[in-house]
Amino acid sequence: MILDTHETLASDASSRTAFSVAAADFFESPLLTPWTDPESGVTSRLLTPVGTPAEQARVAPLQQSFYYVNPSLHITPDGNARYWFYCAFPPANSAHSGRTLAVAEFATGIIRHYPETAFTEASPMLDHETGEIYWANEQGIWRRTASPDDSPQRVAAFPPAITRNRPVRRYATHLTLSPDRRALNIDAGIGPDNPVGQAWLDDGRIEIWQTLQHTYNHGQFNPSPCHPGLLLLAQENCVDQKTGEVRYKDNRLWLVRRGDTRGLYPVYPDSLSSLVGSSYRPVASNSHLETPHAEVRTDPRQMHGHEWWSSDGDYIYYIHYQTGIERTPIATAGTSDARPELVWPHRTVSHAHASPCGNYIVLDALPPDAPDTHHVRFVNLRSRRAIDIVSRMPSPPAAFRPYHLHPHPQFCGPRGDYICYTLIRPEGGADVAFVRVSELVAATA
Repeated sequence: MILDTHETLASDASSRTAFSVAAADFFESPLLTPWTDPESGVTSRLLTPVGTPAEQARVAPLQQSFYYVNPSLHITPDGNARYWFYCAFPPANSAHSGRTLAVAEFATGIIRHYPETAFTEASPMLDHETGEIYWANEQGIWRRTASPDDSPQRVAAFPPAITRNRPVRRYATHLTLSPDRRALNIDAGIGPDNPVGQAWLDDGRIEIWQTLQHTYNHGQFNPSPCHPGLLLLAQENCVDQKTGEVRYKDNRLWLVRRGDTRGLYPVYPDSLSSLVGSSYRPVASNSHLETPHAEVRTDPRQMHGHEWWSSDGDYIYYIHYQTGIERTPIATAGTSDARPELVWPHRTVSHAHASPCGNYIVLDALPPDAPDTHHVRFVNLRSRRAIDIVSRMPSPPAAFRPYHLHPHPQFCGPRGDYICYTLIRPEGGADVAFVRVSELVAATA
């Protein structure tokens, strides 16, 4: 039943009687439908999947979880759960600027779609404390609450003296809050320039720390107050806008600290080639390109990607393609003592995320040359056992491919009690999905 142009309910029953679904049992919401992986037996809850009674609350053909480092599940002070997610309406644009936001109110069974939240890149981010959602587009950085009575507020934008008639491709790949909650990270794209820095939330002022020429993106504030003003950045492959030629990254992981005279500096300043043996496979397949192909990389630093901070800010985690999930301590980053630690071996891993306690990992594997082996997996580092959440993930249908449709699993909720991800269904659809971490821990004890 449609309530208005933005709001739908899970069922007629929920429109007559609102029920209270606390955070501990929001899985009982009529917006969610159980789905069990036929091989592992793990049960996920799907948000308004097609072909179920919950489908009538669906607000978009493509509903997608946030990028794996961006919070999206809000637990309110009274214990209710709200979940923000991406919406796409093929063939409207692409992952760069063709998606909008919606929020699922599990306590009332209502989903609200906000079409005015069109965003670029993977910029949306939930503030766990306030429940406000932030996003960025070409016009600036914006904020709103989940209330239908609220409206977007622009919190920051580049002044004309910075843009100089040039379009802003992005303000941030994905927004993160500074540990003192006073600023958001900036890793922007303006013409050929890539300014990095922060946007102050009190007055909207954008402070540029450094302007880079090579493409550096995926900026993330270190979450710890022990490391203020520290951004993790990724050196990205560049595509020549005239020829289409790809200039590959030569060292993925970089740091920049506000006021540091070193400017931008690498996490690993020295080659790591001496640390790998004869069995090492220095071949990378870039599935983000329109014409993916394998490239031989001579230095392991060129095989790093999809990085994130530990919840305490003491470690940098990342994917070492063809090897597994690694991490390195911030204490030695940027020095000749920087060394990788293999957290979990997995040759085909694509993305991963660590639980706040650091005892668990969730990952997806999407090797482009072996689509029949795509999966989402939970890893218990304490028991050294793993179980598949999704044993065989189909490739996305052609209409959905422009929207960067990867599972991107992440631990969600302020304590990481749940995992959310995007499930690609065999019949061609895609759904946001949830699974309880406690059930996965029990299955891998």
